[in-house]
Amino acid sequence: MVGKGEAPAPREPEEEEDTGGVVKLISAEGFEFVVDKKAAMVSNTLRNMLTSPGGFSETRQGEVRFPEISTHILEKICQYFYWSLHYSSGKETAEFPIEPKITLDLMMAANYLDT
Repeated sequence: MVGKGEAPAPREPEEEEDTGGVVKLISAEGFEFVVDKKAAMVSNTLRNMLTSPGGFSETRQGEVRFPEISTHILEKICQYFYWSLHYSSGKETAEFPIEPKITLDLMMAANYLDT
């Protein structure tokens, strides 16, 4: 507890997140996408699922099921993870291609995944 006029106690450095290895993302139809964990961490939702303490099955097994996300949309999301990693430095830019017919489904999935 910090009293009036006192500086907060220094915080312990947080542990580095384990971004090595792979993660299996499973679509509503059961199709499995194996992606680098570093790429999956582009999604804040996946980051939380995979790094949360408490022994969640996603953390232990390194796989996440998406019963509401179709294979086609999950494939596009995986492509976006790698695109985002490649262009996150800002040194070079490129437009991420999205077919108009999947825009709504993709936006809903991206909102859920917080990407």
